[in-house]
Amino acid sequence: MRRSRLTIRGTVQGVGFRPFLHRLAGRNGVTGFVVNDHQGVTCEVQGSDDRVIDFIRRVRDEAPSQARIDRFDVAALEPLDGETDFVITSSRPAAEVRLTVPADIAPCPDCLTELDDPDDRRFAYPFICCTDCGPRYTVVSALPYERERTSMAPFHLCGLCRDEFGDPADRRFHAQAICCPNCGPHLRFEHLVDAPSDVVTGVAALDAAVASLVAGRVVAVKGVGGYQLMCRADDHEVVTRLRTRKVRVDKPFALLAPSIDIAEQLVDLDPAGRAAMVDAAAPIVIAPRRPEAPVAADVAPLHSTLGVMLPSTPLHHLLAHRLHEAVGAVAVCTSGNRSDEPMVVADGLVRPELAGVADVVLSNNRRIERRADDSVGQVVAGRYRILRRARGFAPRSIKLGGDGPTVLAVGAELKNTVGLAIGDDAVLSVHIGDLEQPAALEAFEVTIADLLELVGGSVDLVVHDRHPEYLSTKFALAADLAPTLASQHHHAHLASCLVDNEHDGPAIGVTFDGLGWGTDRALWGGEFLIGDAAGFERVAHLASVPMPDGTAALREPWRMAVHHLRAAGIDVPAVGWLTAASTTSVPSGSTGLTTTSMGRLFDAIGALCGVAGGDVARHEGQAAAQLEQLAETVDLAGTAPNDPNGRAYPVEITSPDTAGPSIIEVSGLLAAVVDELHSGVGPAVVARRFHHWVADVIVATCELLGGDDQRNVALTGGVFQNRLLTELAEAQLTAAGFRVLLHRRVPANDGGIALGQLAIARALAGAKPPSTMES
Repeated sequence: MRRSRLTIRGTVQGVGFRPFLHRLAGRNGVTGFVVNDHQGVTCEVQGSDDRVIDFIRRVRDEAPSQARIDRFDVAALEPLDGETDFVITSSRPAAEVRLTVPADIAPCPDCLTELDDPDDRRFAYPFICCTDCGPRYTVVSALPYERERTSMAPFHLCGLCRDEFGDPADRRFHAQAICCPNCGPHLRFEHLVDAPSDVVTGVAALDAAVASLVAGRVVAVKGVGGYQLMCRADDHEVVTRLRTRKVRVDKPFALLAPSIDIAEQLVDLDPAGRAAMVDAAAPIVIAPRRPEAPVAADVAPLHSTLGVMLPSTPLHHLLAHRLHEAVGAVAVCTSGNRSDEPMVVADGLVRPELAGVADVVLSNNRRIERRADDSVGQVVAGRYRILRRARGFAPRSIKLGGDGPTVLAVGAELKNTVGLAIGDDAVLSVHIGDLEQPAALEAFEVTIADLLELVGGSVDLVVHDRHPEYLSTKFALAADLAPTLASQHHHAHLASCLVDNEHDGPAIGVTFDGLGWGTDRALWGGEFLIGDAAGFERVAHLASVPMPDGTAALREPWRMAVHHLRAAGIDVPAVGWLTAASTTSVPSGSTGLTTTSMGRLFDAIGALCGVAGGDVARHEGQAAAQLEQLAETVDLAGTAPNDPNGRAYPVEITSPDTAGPSIIEVSGLLAAVVDELHSGVGPAVVARRFHHWVADVIVATCELLGGDDQRNVALTGGVFQNRLLTELAEAQLTAAGFRVLLHRRVPANDGGIALGQLAIARALAGAKPPSTMES
């Protein structure tokens, strides 16, 4: 007779792990128990040697699809007398906390079959779920994950649901969010703008919402992690109305398709894109738009791509299918907010925040415990890569590669996320947004408080960006939670990419973004670093240019074209968004702020090419994104000038006589761009050649820096959201013999900064006294 204790850590709560062990114990004929605790799952099992050994093997090999086992320890125990069964016991606390809240999971095939079956008791019930699917992160209020610690606690199980919950043979055995029309949440439909009308509930509410979509109204829908705004995507008038009301001038809207087959009528999906779209996380997948896609032009103006997702909840499944069945249309599905603000979560804020944006609202009486917007990504270099990490992915932990102090990372200013290092896990929040928006700053503070409450303890260290004016930095310094560490922005980008790729380093970090506070108090952003989480050396960067007008140049990218041209000694031409008056309206001089930013160089070239957003940027990164779109419209095969190195524009790298970083000159690039635009070369060709020039710069600089010793290159920073550039650089670096590290699980943009901050804090925590720590 053998008895063993299994201590299992990872994502093992809320994914059907205890019911799985119970069923497995029954098949193997062993006794014992399983229990949730704050660290994960503990199981004791007893039986003959061969049955216990087989049970342990099958736990490893057959775990639920949504589970992730990070640690699996087995210890021998003395057998017990009188044990006759294997049971699931009440959860218990643990001395050491581990944050293992699972992410929300899209409806599984079995639940969808029941949802669409008129003879099933859960037919068309929008809160159907089982152990394999349903809400997790957005309904849990405390750990361990049990119904009484979720927003399902007020809904007491009816007899039929109680039987399913207690039946080991049922797939809803111990499904914490189980419910049905008799005992679960219900829908509520009402008007926001029109004259008040009677409230409609239940099935009638769903019918009213679908009718409103068909009629061309904007519907605010309470999703799993917040309110969303939906309308017909084929109706130009309602899409334009939504864009105006939301104050979203030209950023694309996401689309909700009822099935993968319908999605493929909208966009071209390669195998990686298709796999991402049908994944249980149900993210938005950005892919090339099909010319015949039945979608209004104003859904994604000036873009050749569309962002499409499949239903992430049973309610979205019902709405998407019924709309398509009624009129053959898919739905716009975008965050329930005004532009740049966090999505509305609280029911009480719907009328004050969304009246005037939505016409009607479809809500429900289940509380949302925490906000979670839709995740977004695209396929780059053959793999789906996240651009915004939220519902379905957060708060899945990422391994840091070792234990250490508990650390809170407060992230950056834009695209903020926060994170917690606890044990070997980095737990990142969902996407919060730009902290300059008061509502986003409030959400930032609430999210930090929520993270700390979930782990039930304080932190040993708080890590923040070096930029003194970031609101996240100011929070960290004022909150007095723990000693603080200042991390350099681009070092955090590099460290984030290394952790994302499970690479300890060192590596060459090509860190291109809009801006970040440098160690010399300049605005960096076109950097080549060599280092790892413990430290870095700045070994090359773009030539520095004055930026005396500061944030005005961020709002009006044409100003960066003037600054770059002046620095290169080139007369400002009347091309693109530049005019004769451009020179006189932009301050000059070499004092004040300077920048080495690649993002700002994209702005300059975009302004010269006359792209949308090159005059006035309506959102962050608009000119760069439009330059990529323009470049995608041409193929340069056979059109480049005769250059022995095959480069459309000259790459010039100067090395200092004394120790210091190499400088990537841009004057030759700018002269060539202006000359070609003056001679009639189309802006699209110039945009394409510029992308090739940036890729050539990356390869040439890495060859200069790497030698035979350093052949690992991390491409990181917001500029590498650019699919065209990333694929050009990745292909050329690979051909040159480098190993290329690209982000996958966290964004290359500032949404990945918190992960890098955690890695830096862990690497430095044991090396320096807390009061002097900085990177």
